[in-house]
Amino acid sequence: MNFPLYIAKRYIFSNSKNNAINIINRIASMGIIVGAMALFVVLSVFSGLKDFSLSFSNNIDPELKISSTLGKSFYISPNQENQIKEIKGIASYSKIIEERVLFIFNGKQEVTYLKGVDSAFSKVNAIKKNLYNGEWLKPNTYDVVVGYGIADKFSMGLLDYNNSLEVLVPKPGKGAIENPAEAFNKVVVTPVGIYAISEDYDSKYVFADLGLAQELLEYKPNQISGIEIKEKKGADENAIINRLQTIFNNKITIKNRAQLNQSLYKMLNTENLAVYLIFTLVIIIALFNLIGALIMMILDKKGNLKTLLNLGTEIKDLRKIFLLQGTLLSVIGGIIGLTLGIAIVLLQQHFELVMITPTLAYPVVFSIENVLIVFSTIVTLGFIASLIASSRVSKKLLD
Repeated sequence: MNFPLYIAKRYIFSNSKNNAINIINRIASMGIIVGAMALFVVLSVFSGLKDFSLSFSNNIDPELKISSTLGKSFYISPNQENQIKEIKGIASYSKIIEERVLFIFNGKQEVTYLKGVDSAFSKVNAIKKNLYNGEWLKPNTYDVVVGYGIADKFSMGLLDYNNSLEVLVPKPGKGAIENPAEAFNKVVVTPVGIYAISEDYDSKYVFADLGLAQELLEYKPNQISGIEIKEKKGADENAIINRLQTIFNNKITIKNRAQLNQSLYKMLNTENLAVYLIFTLVIIIALFNLIGALIMMILDKKGNLKTLLNLGTEIKDLRKIFLLQGTLLSVIGGIIGLTLGIAIVLLQQHFELVMITPTLAYPVVFSIENVLIVFSTIVTLGFIASLIASSRVSKKLLD
């Protein structure tokens, strides 16, 4: 394309005197701006809700968890512990025992998990930050920390010496039970703390000392049901997993936090995809205005296009004029919409304009990933809409 012809095209298509076309152009621009802004705000809100939902599980689930592939428990030797300590990516680890047991308090019964933990558990898990009342466990005691849900079901307070909390576990062994009174290992424990995370987690675990759990289950001192691990920042998770499998001769199962909450992550990701597709559909509907505006402009400039065709301009070059114009409109609209969306998200983050409760602001998260997703969606759909509209320019139309 020579320079005079380029100037002619810029002059012919710089402005349109048709008020209807100008109005439709503005409507199309506003649709793109509003669509980009809405999509970014919704994705940011959902990212905030996702982080808020996962924060409950993050408070109680480790970054990595080792369990036995065969059976409920496994043995760990001092040599294996030393090898775990030498792994560079591990910040700390804790030996645990988990088992469903029966709790009895003041005539009420509840079956839930007893979780025996060692003294390093507080370094791996943030459970101590969620203590609602009381204090954390002390080593080598018969103290327990219960969830708010269990305490509420039992109407139980702390350090209640008038009403004892009993823990019953079936004794290991084979054969028929002759005397029911001797079929269970029983221990009386003292609640010293109550934790509060969420409705589900508050009724799931009762924390006790590792030695107490081993005593109840008749485990040996080096027999455990799992190891919970906290990683160092930037650690290579795959390298840690491979090293742990080597240490335990591939007889263990290792899961990260996402795998431990697979159903929750799957649900949140599905909802995120559904929200994205719904708002993308809204943007697609808005881009019909862009297609209509470009087609109307093609018809309005039919005479000018015919002139350019007679001057030697090819059809594909004429189509590029409208393709670039529509794409540029999408890019500008996307940038303006994103700017407004980012401003709304940052204002909510810093000034908490919208509240869920008097003390809890609606969670939002600003992320570059959402910016790229929205911008690429707007530009891609705008390019496709412009391509569809520009394809109306044909030799048959201009003859």
